[in-house]
Amino acid sequence: MVFTMQSLIPIEQTFDALYGLEILSHGPQEARAQVVVRDAVKQPMGLVHGGVYASIAESLTSMATAQAVYPDGMSAQGLSNQTSFLRPIFEGTIHAVARRRHRGRTTWVWEVEITDDEDRLCALVRMTIAVRELPDT
Repeated sequence: MVFTMQSLIPIEQTFDALYGLEILSHGPQEARAQVVVRDAVKQPMGLVHGGVYASIAESLTSMATAQAVYPDGMSAQGLSNQTSFLRPIFEGTIHAVARRRHRGRTTWVWEVEITDDEDRLCALVRMTIAVRELPDT
C-alpha cells in the first residue's frame, strides 16, 4: 500500500479524540491546541494526568511538522518527549502553544508551553520530531 494523505485515519477515530484534543492552528513555526478538562483526563487525585500534557505536545508538534514536510515526500513522528510538570490543572481548559526551535533535515525541535485558564505555566515540553521518507508499502 502506498501512503497518501487520504490513507490517514480521521482524527475523530484516534487517541487524540479520546482525550478531546482540539487543534486551533498549526503551521511550520507555531501551533496551538486545547483540551477541555473532564474526569476522563484526570488521575484519581483529581488533577489532569501528565500523559495528557505529553500527548498534546506530541500530537500538536507532529501534525505541524508533517504539514510542512509532507509535500516533500516526508513524514513526521515523535522521537523524544521531555515533559516538566510545574503546576497542576484541576478544571477548565488546557492551553498549548508550540514554537519551533530547530528545523533540520531529519529532526525538528519544538518547545511547548502548557497553561491553564489563568495563563499560568503548568508544564513545559521539549519535543523532537523525526522527519523521514514516507513509506512506500
